[in-house]
Amino acid sequence: MKKFIEFISKKLVDNPDAVDVSIIEGKSAAIIELKVAPEDVGKVIGKSGRTANALRTLLGAIASREKKKAVLEIIEENHDPT
Repeated sequence: MKKFIEFISKKLVDNPDAVDVSIIEGKSAAIIELKVAPEDVGKVIGKSGRTANALRTLLGAIASREKKKAVLEIIEENHDPT
């Protein structure tokens, strides 16, 4: 799951080096946290959230093969020094 989200996200953004994917695993569920550069957040979310929903749908299909549930969290980091 991690490699899939990382691969797709790097293809969507302008700054693929800033993509960071981490997983918090539970017994029957996993939370996948996706962090991208602040200027790339809109590209990962997409118009009206369509890209994010498509990623979540595909992630759900992959997780169901492993008999788990998965949640995709897109983390927005503010890089303001103030």
